[in-house]
Parts: sequence; structure tokens; C-alpha cells
Amino acid sequence: MKSLDVKTLTLEQLAKTIDHSLLKPELTGQEVIEGCELARRYHVASVCVKPCHVPLARRLLEGSDVKVGTVVGFPHGSSTTETKAFEARQAVANGAQELDMVINIGALRSGQDDLVRDDIRAVVDAAGDRAIVKVILENHYLTDEEKVRACRLAEEAGAHYVKTSTGFAPTGATIEDLKLMRASVSPRMGVKAAHGVRSLDAALEVIAVGATRIGATQTAQILEDFKKRA
Repeated sequence: MKSLDVKTLTLEQLAKTIDHSLLKPELTGQEVIEGCELARRYHVASVCVKPCHVPLARRLLEGSDVKVGTVVGFPHGSSTTETKAFEARQAVANGAQELDMVINIGALRSGQDDLVRDDIRAVVDAAGDRAIVKVILENHYLTDEEKVRACRLAEEAGAHYVKTSTGFAPTGATIEDLKLMRASVSPRMGVKAAHGVRSLDAALEVIAVGATRIGATQTAQILEDFKKRA
């Protein structure tokens, strides 16, 4: 997946790196509606909503260029593989086009690579050709060796992206982790920076080291600040 050049980056390109995040547990239906309207207005890549809000987001974004995304096994990754696969199938049936799944963190740390790979592959298979799959590593809990291994397992399982964080661990995306992840997967894979990218400068910094998607809640501020600089 081709990296972007921050020196020649356009507003449209920047917008299409952003997955507007609507995952806070306390969000009301009205707040989700407003978030989807914001995403549509700025032509971002996608919204990432909770599974219960996928049908709503699909209706609100129908006919737009903004995709509907949701989460699987979120936020701890500890659901059974069968549950994750069911979540994925249901989300796709409800209109999700992108799935951000959490790996089985404990299995990875235990060296159970086959379990981790099969867990991811089950979601990839459930998504089929109807949705792309991003694999959340939750780097806060992993060593560098585990991050590299997780990236390679995700690619082996057929996923489309690797992602730094859920936003629910104590820390999120770091430049060092993004460089490591970019180096650990082939060019066909995307890398998503999530948790902590709250400003234009932070967005440009993660793009410069290879992030091709950004999970953001401060979407409007990031894009409005870019307009001012242009």
C-alpha cells in the first residue's frame, strides 16, 4: 500500500487517511448521527462505530464516499474465535465495509501463534470480499518482538492492515511502533495509527513514517488546520 508524501499531501488525501472514531461507550445515538454527518461533510475514509450503530451509520452514509467500519472482539480481543467470526458476519450483513478486530493478546504473549493466526483468519474469512480487516495489536502490552510477530501473523492470515491500538489501553500510537510495524509487513499491507493522533502535526508525523490510516476523534480540527496552512 503506497505511502503518502507529506510534502505534496492534499486536503482530499489527508481526509482519506482518517477513520473518524465513534467508539466511546457513552455516545448517544444523536452523537453518532452528528459524527456520521461530520464524516460525510469532510469526506473522510470511514467512520468506525460500535456494532450496534452499524445499521444507523449505513443509512446515514448511503450514497456517500465514506465507508462504514466497526469493531470485532473489542476492546480486549478475548472473545472466542467463533464469537469474533459471528460478529464479523453480522457486521457485514448490517452494512459494515471495514472491520477493526483485536487480536488475542494473551495468546500472542503466550507464543500461541497458530491460535492467533487462525483467530484472525476466521474474521478475514467471515468478511470475505465484502469488508477489509484491520488487526489491532494493542502495542502497549507487547514487546517489540511480539509486535513484529503479530504483524507477520496478521499478514499470513490475509488481513489488510495492522493497527497500533484500541484507544482503551494506557498508551497508543508511537512513532517507533509505526516504523517497526511498517518494516514488519509487506507493501501490500496498510498501517493504521490510533490513540493519540489529536492534531494536524501529529497526523502528519505518523503519515511521514508510513501510516496509511489514522483513527481520530479530532477530525474536524485536523482538517480545518490543514486548510489554514494550505
